[in-house]
Amino acid sequence: MADAIQVTKNRSVPMDKVRNIGIIAHIDGGKTTTTERLLFYTGNIHKIGSVDEGTTTTDSMVQERERGITIQSACVTTFFKDYRINIIDTPGHVDFTAEVERSLRVLDGAIMIFDGNAGVQAQSETVWRQADKYGVPRIAFVNKMDKIGASFQGTLDSISAKLRCPIVPVVLPIGEEHDFVGVIDLMEMKMIIYDKDEEGMEFTTKDVTPEYLEAATKARAAMVEKIAGEDEKLMEKFLNDEEISVPELKAVLRQATIHRKLFPIFCGAAWRNKGIHPILDAIVDYLPSPIDLPPTEGYDIVTGDKISRKPENKEPFAGLLFKVQADPHVGTLSYVRIYSGTIKTGQEVFNATKQKSERIGRLLLMHADKREGIEEGFAGEIIACIGLKESITGDTLCDKAHPISLSPIQFSEPVISLSIEPETADDQEKMGAALNRLTAEDPTFRVSYNQETGQTIIAGMGELYLEIIVDRLKREFGVGVKTGAPQVAYRETISQNAEGEGKYIHQSGGHGQYGHCKIRVEAKNRGEGVEFVNAVKGGAIPSNFIPAIEKGVRETLLKGIIAGYPATDIKVTVYDGSFHEVDSSEMAFKIAGAYAIKDAFAQARPLILEPVMKFEVATPSEFLGTVIGDLSGRRGQIAGTTEAFGFTTVNAAVPLEAVRGYATVIRSLTQGRGSFYMEPSHYDPVPRDIQEKLTIKTDSKKE
Repeated sequence: MADAIQVTKNRSVPMDKVRNIGIIAHIDGGKTTTTERLLFYTGNIHKIGSVDEGTTTTDSMVQERERGITIQSACVTTFFKDYRINIIDTPGHVDFTAEVERSLRVLDGAIMIFDGNAGVQAQSETVWRQADKYGVPRIAFVNKMDKIGASFQGTLDSISAKLRCPIVPVVLPIGEEHDFVGVIDLMEMKMIIYDKDEEGMEFTTKDVTPEYLEAATKARAAMVEKIAGEDEKLMEKFLNDEEISVPELKAVLRQATIHRKLFPIFCGAAWRNKGIHPILDAIVDYLPSPIDLPPTEGYDIVTGDKISRKPENKEPFAGLLFKVQADPHVGTLSYVRIYSGTIKTGQEVFNATKQKSERIGRLLLMHADKREGIEEGFAGEIIACIGLKESITGDTLCDKAHPISLSPIQFSEPVISLSIEPETADDQEKMGAALNRLTAEDPTFRVSYNQETGQTIIAGMGELYLEIIVDRLKREFGVGVKTGAPQVAYRETISQNAEGEGKYIHQSGGHGQYGHCKIRVEAKNRGEGVEFVNAVKGGAIPSNFIPAIEKGVRETLLKGIIAGYPATDIKVTVYDGSFHEVDSSEMAFKIAGAYAIKDAFAQARPLILEPVMKFEVATPSEFLGTVIGDLSGRRGQIAGTTEAFGFTTVNAAVPLEAVRGYATVIRSLTQGRGSFYMEPSHYDPVPRDIQEKLTIKTDSKKE
């Protein structure tokens, strides 16, 4: 607990010396390895852990250590100079993209890592766009400069071409591949050579040698010009050939980075402990503190007016709960980013999202899987709370006297599901409790119950994701379960507008039942969901029955109409109908709404949609024809190819159903040398023959 004590002593650092940052990248980009070096060089840990050996600080789950991947984002606090740095290490695998999404929502800055050999990869683009969505300033680190085929300039070209962002290299590599020994700091025009010890703790700093002087001088001139272009005074100095000092350059680059007008680029080899020290300086020099960013905006839950909170302790408390985690020792941990005000142990807070009060049991500072109790949390901090019973990911916690609702976190819909059932009667109850906890942890994890088959269905972002969930059920929660084959998350929709009518009349003695409505359905764009509109005029249907019609419509669409899959991207308008003074009821109109949507849906040329994946295959060039032929046979649409160092990357869009279990296929096609990556892209209509099969399969189940 020595580090924990140090944290407590240093929690009083001024807010302008706090950095809340995340490490983001494509899978296997070196995020956890880089994080481990940052912690080592700042004295947080005293021995460098290894991903391969399962000894890193931020990968604490059994599954993470066994598989050598990050599954859950981990928070850890460290200190550099007199700055406090809160780091969140995020997963790279797309199946766990929710962890990246919610981390970026609460971070002030990020380090984006690129593979020096591969440049911008598929998930690199995804996390870069996620960071753009939340307005997160970034610095970039070109990692693995010691890898065969590594190219600093090639990676810069890839970033410029694919991400189309204004980058500014502030270092140059000294050598590449096996000859990579360090970096040239273009600000100070000094060489940093890692030649003194393998851990990289000591290194040689010297003037730029003649063999690198011309390239370094040219690169520095380009850097100065780019930075000067962001400030009128500096540009005037630059045009007049006046000397621009390093502090001036750093000050302007800092502001340009914070406002995302420039993205500083660094390079190194984290595994070889080279090039990390300039990153530490860059975190301090260029990434923002909480007070460098605009006040956090939200809205008044009563009036709906926009309001804001400054990152100050004297402001009313406001925080966003961005992660819920089951902990075997303390129960449920709720991670909160405090945007304003303070929070104390035992304090009552108001959940503005659910409009309920909660009481804080304990407050903790997290250091990956270790924790330290604190009495109070301050503005700008990321802390964990114990004792919140009803608050979940995305909820706003605030001062009840000054309520505010912050913008929630948007998550993707699951694309794949499988059935699970308990092995024994004893496992039945345990499974229900475990699934409830896992659902609270992850908003992309869904649990449903199929009434027809009696099966429990779990759904998530990919096959690996569901595999991890099942493994956790067995090992973490002690639940024995059997699983079915993964199923693709199809959707239903319509392709043309239509009208439908629903009438429910039932007489059984005494009061009868009467409900009658007419609706219109219209196709919406992909991803727009279901919209319900009331256009009834003249009191044809009393307004108190409209919600019942909507409920009948939505429940029917959720169950699916032609093949049992949830229907989406539809606008439903109820425009007419009739009622009976005595016999009409909410139940009757709910049933009438269900009848009407079924009638309209059948006439609107219904379609079944399937998830299409953004697909990237890396293959030795000699197998390119075979790989492309195979993808085409799987209904893949080839978008393009790029070649480098004997490998070709194929970019394509392929239906998820066609590439399940593709890991085995690509190994077979490329003699074990190929690899692939995929992530959800969009939904497209399935071919007519497949739609007929899915519809027939559903009809046979009903029979």
